[in-house]
Amino acid sequence: MTARTTRHTTAARTRLAAVGSLAVAGALLLSACGDQTDSGSSESSGSASTSSAPLAGKLPKAIRDAGVIKVGSDIAYAPVEFKDSAGKTVGIDPDLAAAMGKQLGVTFDFQNGTFDTLITGLRSNRYDIAMSAMTDTKDRQEGIDSDTGKKVGEGVDFVDYFTAGVSIYTKKGDDQGIKTWSDLCGKKIVVQRGTVSEDLAKAEAKKCTGGKTISIQAFDNDQQAQTRLRAGGADAGSSDFPVAAYAVKTSGGGNDFQLVGEQVEAAPYGIAVAKDDTQLRDALKAALDAIIANGEYEKIIAKWGVADGAVKEVTINGGK
Repeated sequence: MTARTTRHTTAARTRLAAVGSLAVAGALLLSACGDQTDSGSSESSGSASTSSAPLAGKLPKAIRDAGVIKVGSDIAYAPVEFKDSAGKTVGIDPDLAAAMGKQLGVTFDFQNGTFDTLITGLRSNRYDIAMSAMTDTKDRQEGIDSDTGKKVGEGVDFVDYFTAGVSIYTKKGDDQGIKTWSDLCGKKIVVQRGTVSEDLAKAEAKKCTGGKTISIQAFDNDQQAQTRLRAGGADAGSSDFPVAAYAVKTSGGGNDFQLVGEQVEAAPYGIAVAKDDTQLRDALKAALDAIIANGEYEKIIAKWGVADGAVKEVTINGGK
């Protein structure tokens, strides 16, 4: 699923990453295909008794008493978050949440929704946090709509925990001469709506000359975009590097797609928290700091083959 104009846009999700090889183990290569954004489904990730959790006291009392952090997430963005063949929510984010849950003594309840509605759900208190390969950008921090440049909300704070960049992919053996974003002029590209990939495509289209432009087809989730490209309805697709690399590795047994060119727009993924919820924000940072210190973070990132996107320290609002 899934990345959102240039990195200056609030809409930008990038789902993005500066990662090297995606050496996903055989069990992880089970298909992530199919439309899985059935909003309303939810699944818990990680739980521990608050009495045995070293950082439980850092949480707001209401969440500590409830024992649950409600997580808004677009659960169709393998390998960051997706449904496995048994329908279980798995991926980098759920694994990190489970490890954090041990530190905080709570369960992270992943609730599925389309990506471009997650911050709205956070504002309306439907979710406590949004954790969905969401790129930390200044626009999102300040509540600016990237398309209009107008302020649409109070913004959110981000707890940054990973680094990612955006990639282009095509049908395997048919790259249409596409190596860079400028090569997309006169072509059709599929993206997930509200991502950095969509933002980059829109920005590049404005630079096209000779009467050419980029035909941009945006979908609710990345898997729908992949389906359109697979069927020949577009020339290329774009998403965050880990997601694009996973699709190349798994779709059609590795026979459907290929990566082209270099990834761009490397930026941090952040857990989004309401501006006025500083206690929860700081508790999440403490939990991430703890699992980096005890080695759990490194094991999870390595398990999913994205070690090049790992961070050494957790930051607040590090996006530019």
